[in-house]
Amino acid sequence: MSSLPESVSARYARFARDEAPGRSALYGEWAAGVAADAAAQEVLERISPSHRQPPLVFAVARMLGSGESGYPEWREWMLAHSDRLITECAARSLQTNEPLRCAALLPALAGIDGPIALLEVGASAGLCLYPDRYSYRYRGVAGEIAHDPLDGVSAVVLESELRGQHVPPLRHPEIVWRAGIDLAPLDATDPATEAWLAALVWPGETGRADRVRSALRIAAAEPPLMFAGDGVDQLAHAVAAAPPEATLVVQTPGVLAHLGWHARHALIEQASAAGRWITLDAPSLHEGWRGGRIASNAPAEGFALARDGVVLAHADPLGRWLEWRPGERAARG
Repeated sequence: MSSLPESVSARYARFARDEAPGRSALYGEWAAGVAADAAAQEVLERISPSHRQPPLVFAVARMLGSGESGYPEWREWMLAHSDRLITECAARSLQTNEPLRCAALLPALAGIDGPIALLEVGASAGLCLYPDRYSYRYRGVAGEIAHDPLDGVSAVVLESELRGQHVPPLRHPEIVWRAGIDLAPLDATDPATEAWLAALVWPGETGRADRVRSALRIAAAEPPLMFAGDGVDQLAHAVAAAPPEATLVVQTPGVLAHLGWHARHALIEQASAAGRWITLDAPSLHEGWRGGRIASNAPAEGFALARDGVVLAHADPLGRWLEWRPGERAARG
């Protein structure tokens, strides 16, 4: 298999075809335009492959003032501001911080007795480190299941579809320490963080920007401990800072796909050895599942939610829906 990076034309065509539909018609239009536009491709080829993913380029452009008009207008802006766009993309990375992921992660955390020291690799601003501070509304065949913190309804209410006939275990975890690792951690108290995370929300994703802003206020009131650097390199330092009387839980939702194959498995090994490990990944992404593979347990769609390598549920990558596995509905750690 070739190790050459995917061409700009092929990457943007794939995004327009496979990733944008159902999420953002505007991003689909922009990506299709780039895929057929040699001048636009020439500009984006000046950005390293790891920093020219369509969602990153489009978010940076919007943050810099491109607006949200059709492709001809966006193209005109991009060509006129190409140097700024290239420079800013080189300094940025995809740090989508979606607190709704906690709707998928909560049932896995509910199976672990507290107190918990929660550590996330690829934490961005740390918004997924506050599952105990959010309210949840799961809607399924049995109607709505409401789950709130002890002090009442949160300013962040996460709504998720509960598929299938089985209700997962639901309780707020007892979190006494929270920390994150990121190549470039974002400060929840910095207004620039809000502007960047809002730009990372795709046009057409109703309510998501407001949810991120509300979650940022919760994080800013009690900022997590942050470690800057590579997850494999920093994990031991972060683990050493955790309170020894708490159960350490390392969560890696959405980050393993950004690591190479060997680094991916090195991080899994470290996380598993450090404490409990929770992840939300595509089934084919790694061999960290209990037994070395998912095989017949692979979800038909979406990602696999796992605790200590054991698949517990099928879930949307961003937490929009969850289908609990019957054999794990009563499992406890």
